[in-house]
Order: sequence, then structure tokens, then C-alpha cells
Amino acid sequence: MDNTHRTKPKMQVQPKGGSAPEGMGSVRRSAVFLGLVAIAYVLYLVFSGQWVAFWESLAGVNRSWVIVALLCYVAYYLLGVVAYAVAVVGDESSPLGIADLMSVEATGVFFSNLTPNGTGGAPAQILRLTRAGLSVGSAGALQYTRFIIYEASEGVFAALMLIPRLGYFIDTYGNVFLVGALLFGAKVVEVTSLLLVCLLPRQVSALGTWGLRLLRRWGLIKDERYRRWSHTVNEQIYEFSNGFKAGARNWRLMLLTLVVTLVQLGFQYVLPWVVLKAFGCQADLLTCLACGSMLELLTSAIPLPGGTFGAEGGFAFLFGSMFGAALPAGYVVWRFVEYVLPVLAAVPLMGLRTRSGLSLNSRIRRWRNRSRR
Repeated sequence: MDNTHRTKPKMQVQPKGGSAPEGMGSVRRSAVFLGLVAIAYVLYLVFSGQWVAFWESLAGVNRSWVIVALLCYVAYYLLGVVAYAVAVVGDESSPLGIADLMSVEATGVFFSNLTPNGTGGAPAQILRLTRAGLSVGSAGALQYTRFIIYEASEGVFAALMLIPRLGYFIDTYGNVFLVGALLFGAKVVEVTSLLLVCLLPRQVSALGTWGLRLLRRWGLIKDERYRRWSHTVNEQIYEFSNGFKAGARNWRLMLLTLVVTLVQLGFQYVLPWVVLKAFGCQADLLTCLACGSMLELLTSAIPLPGGTFGAEGGFAFLFGSMFGAALPAGYVVWRFVEYVLPVLAAVPLMGLRTRSGLSLNSRIRRWRNRSRR
């Protein structure tokens, strides 16, 4: 899942040099793991007797709707680029161009999807921003702001979908819907915690230090680890807070970024509905958007690359009755469009560079001046 974008940095950022992010080892391990999962899925289809039905459903898929699904993900990616552009367009000194921002968004797609729980996305994006000419502090400010807005947008979108479809979820899924409600509640807690870190860094730092002292007193961590963790916690909290405050000075642009991100998520969550159309299945668009939002919350909660097992189980549970016998083939098409192809397409896009040296702000002003002539 994309995520961009939506996980906290856990790799050490190297602002200079040409070495690959430390997460490349994790990417390789994840690729092997996902390959084994794909083989296991094929074996499951064979031994469960669904192989013939799978191929029959796949052979009858409407390719036009598959193309629509691909275009939806392209729109999702481009709106991610727009969200970054909105954040930097007001900065006349920013060296970032459109090609740089396309590379940053593609980097987030690649590393978020191929590292456990998406932890490699944000650090890799910060590294890419520094290579485009931003300082580590400015890159962190931009990425942290984007991260928080993306997380908040997921919660807002889920709420907007659950309000009109709450009765459907309760009637259709019964008590199991409590899992979805729990995931939504966890998202609210996560976003609230992030805002507290940004707005009250001193208090949060004191609370974190107190917790580490308590763990040391109980003998759960040793003195050396306590000192290392205490330094890391305090440094990360203040870096995160300063970065967000620097990026949030223009609240109008932040609000616009939120709106763009909500539309972006809509193009991702609509993919199951489009895939249903590809198999000739009828389903309510709003219901599919609500289920797609819930599926993303479930997938992002699984600490495995691409939310493996959460994606499969969640898709089968939420959309099984809509797809019927076409479920195995529907899952493969959805996963291919939403996960496999974006990872492959991100590889060449990560190499994009803006060569002109002109800021996005300068380009827009130049375009406006030309249009007025």
C-alpha cells in the first residue's frame, strides 16, 4: 500500500554521498518473502480446487476496466506529487522541481511497499530530498508535514465513509466490524499522538524519558541502552516537532494539501469497485469506498511488507460476497494494480532529476508572466 509516506523514519538518513539507503537489505529480504507468498497463493489455488475457476474468471475480465484501474492509480500517484508541490510552491528558494517531486513520490511508493510496515518510505524520501539540494532539516520538515497530513487524511476519509455506511457494516459484518472500529480508533490515537509530539515536544520528551527510566528501574533495559534510547527519543521528538512547525507556517497550503490528499486516497480506495466492474460484478460505489478505506487501515496495521496476509484476509472478508466465485482472480488483479505494478513502475521514476535549477515558484511566476503578454 502506499503509502508514502505514512510511516515514521527508522533508517538513518545520509544527506550526502551516493550510497543506497540502509533499507535496501530489508527490500531484498521483503522481495524474497513476497515471492514465497505468491508461490504459496498459487499452491493454495491448486490444492483448494479453485485453479480452474480462477483462470475462467481471469479470462473473462473486461480489460477496459482494468485500464481504468491503472489510470486510477496513476491519478493517485500524480496527486501525491501535487501534494508535495503545494507544500513547496510558496518557497522561492526551494530547489525542488516537478521531476524531483515525482522521484520523491516514487521513492515513497517503492520503499514503503517493500519494507516491513512501510518503515523505509519516509527515510528514503528524506534522503532523496537532500540529494535534490534541501538541507536535512528542510527535508525533514517537508516530509514530516506530508506524513502527518497523509495520516490525518486516512482518518478523516474513514470517518466520512463510515458515517453514511455504519449501518451497512454492522448489518453485514456484525461483531467483526468491531475490529474495523478498533482500527479506526487506533488511527485517531495515532494522529492525536503525532500532533501532541509536534505541539508539545517538551512534555512528550519528558514522558518518554520517564518511561525509559521506569524500564531501567525494572531491569528491562541496561544503562547503556537507556542512554542510547534516551538520546534517540529526545532527538527524534524535537526534530519531528520542529520539522512540522516549519512546514505548517502556511496553514492555507496545509489545508489545500489535506484536500488534495483526500482526493488522492479516493483514487486508491475506488480500485476494488473498478475491479468489480472488470469482472461484471455490481456493487455500490460509496460502500466500496468505505470498504477500501477499512481495508487500508487493516493492511497498514500488519507489520509485514505490503501488509501481506492482512491484505489477502481483509480483501476476502470485505469484498468476498461482492466478487463471489471471481474472488481469487479479483484479488490478483487488484493486488497487481495496487501493489505489484506501482513497485515496478517506481524503479525508473526514482531516477528522475530536475536539471534546470529553477524553483517551482520561479517556474510558475515565469509562466504567469508569459501568459499575461
